[in-house]
Amino acid sequence: MGGVNAAGRTSGHQAYRRTVLDALHKDDQTRTVVGLAAMMRLARHHDDGHWRDASGTILDAAELAARYRQQVLDHTLIRRIEDPRFNADGIPANRQAQLSFDSPHTFRVRRRQLPDDLPETWQVREIDRNTLEVTVPAGSFEVMLPERRPALVRAAGQLPSGFEPSRFYRSVHHPRGLSMAIFGASDCLGQSGLDWGALRDRLDPDAIAVYAGNSIGQLDDEGWGGLLKSFVSGNRATSKQMPLGYGQMPADFLNAYVLGSVGATGAVQGACATFLYNLRLAIEDIASGRRRVVMVGTSDAPITPEIIEGFRAMGALADDESLKVLDALTLLTDVDYQRACRPFARNCGFTIAEASQFLLLMDDALALETGAQVLGAVPGVFTNADGWKRSISAPGIGNYITLGKAVALAREILGDEALRQRTFLHAHGTSTPKNRVTESHVFDLIARAYGIEAWPVVAVKAFVGHSQGSAAGDQLASALGSFAHGLLPGIPTLDAVAEDVYAERLHFSRTPEAFDADAAFINAKGFGGNNATALVLSPKVTERLLIKRHGQAAIDAWKARQAATLEASSAYERQTDEGHFQALYRFGEGVLEGTELEISAERIRIPGYAQPVSLAVDNPFGSVND
Repeated sequence: MGGVNAAGRTSGHQAYRRTVLDALHKDDQTRTVVGLAAMMRLARHHDDGHWRDASGTILDAAELAARYRQQVLDHTLIRRIEDPRFNADGIPANRQAQLSFDSPHTFRVRRRQLPDDLPETWQVREIDRNTLEVTVPAGSFEVMLPERRPALVRAAGQLPSGFEPSRFYRSVHHPRGLSMAIFGASDCLGQSGLDWGALRDRLDPDAIAVYAGNSIGQLDDEGWGGLLKSFVSGNRATSKQMPLGYGQMPADFLNAYVLGSVGATGAVQGACATFLYNLRLAIEDIASGRRRVVMVGTSDAPITPEIIEGFRAMGALADDESLKVLDALTLLTDVDYQRACRPFARNCGFTIAEASQFLLLMDDALALETGAQVLGAVPGVFTNADGWKRSISAPGIGNYITLGKAVALAREILGDEALRQRTFLHAHGTSTPKNRVTESHVFDLIARAYGIEAWPVVAVKAFVGHSQGSAAGDQLASALGSFAHGLLPGIPTLDAVAEDVYAERLHFSRTPEAFDADAAFINAKGFGGNNATALVLSPKVTERLLIKRHGQAAIDAWKARQAATLEASSAYERQTDEGHFQALYRFGEGVLEGTELEISAERIRIPGYAQPVSLAVDNPFGSVND
């Protein structure tokens, strides 16, 4: 696993540890704070083995953690948006106006700033080769007047302050979401402890796939955002904005610049369930035998004025005025913004966020052969629509089906007692009034059907916000952290469960709680009726299944091979905890044309790839010549 969100880096469970920080052992707290401080460029670890602050003063890890702990806490997770446009500066905008002149009006303008097509009544006189004088007759004219509009939403789950993923590779006008994707996939490969080149060389290139995207494309100025407002903003469209805006572009970037994959690729967009939709493709490919390795992920960077305004206009976001009303306040402080997201409590809307999350999945035989780490297993992802709807954005009935199927599968694998006692829910938990009622009702009915009395509920959006298509990736990464550390994150903004929540069979906690989990359910409820639930098994349950399928001798041999993998993974985590990041980005390397391929009726050989692509295909249809 790899990536980044408002809590930090995914690898090494850093982001997860930030959400349970106070419940960790002191050494783990220090490691987490120091790693985040390095990520935020508050301190640097030098080749001489010492930490130094910005002034060059040498500090040991404990001193560094003590000095920067509060700054790290204040500038991670949900907080006041740090983009100056959302604060005193205001958001640049234009206002339509109609000007009236009682008499002719004259002004001067640079030649390149004057439109080519002018009204016939305008008179233009050249002052010099760069300057023109324009005389406008009396009358009325429509114009756009520049202004600064105060932000109506000022809370978001932003990446840790000071962390810019585009710094770690040769990024040239890349949208933020794609830079985050490069970092996330690189982090995933680093954490795996596997040599990607060696792994690729042992496989048919077509046994590898990448399913990655996001829910709404790249809508910042470097992508479709800048393209769509280029005319009205007076800026020229660039040659990169159109192609880099597509929603499948994270997969395209990984194939072209990180993995060099020629296997299956694509992205399924399913609003807030996008991550799970792509995960389902991977699982089905591996289960069918079509692929042996799949990288799955999403990368969303929606913290832009336009996207925020779009969600605010539909009443989905926790805007400033709603937060004031909720707590009877006249002024919001930094602490109030940090409490903006309140799943299953009295709430007023979700908090937008950015995140990039990636998983590397393998079939079980390959995982054993390569000595891969096993952080868990995903035996199934279920997706269902809502059917007939009134409002396209309103929740419906599909989530009852997805969770019901996931729980049924868990019971088949784990049994009734484990299902009831050792599973937990990773709720979509957006912090909207509708979500708290409808999602809790789904949980309640399924709990009743399976005899579950006190189902633990985790809602990680309380910490990192709603990262749109990457939201379930945030949830899944957190679940893997719970398996590793034995702690379920609490919901710290849950002062009290709202009265309309169906809480009788659910268990909520404000603080982290110890829990020995066999499995987690990752739940997603997306706009438009895009529902998905994934069943994720813990490493210990996965190992029991592997023993049953492959035998103890195969597992012992896997663990012996795993030593080198774990050593490489630990080395990567130490390096990144010290703030030394290196994104994998191979621009223009190994580019091939069709003339360089060797093609026969049985296979295609590609220069630079150790194994050929087999052209053997399954034909379930029979032959017309039989």
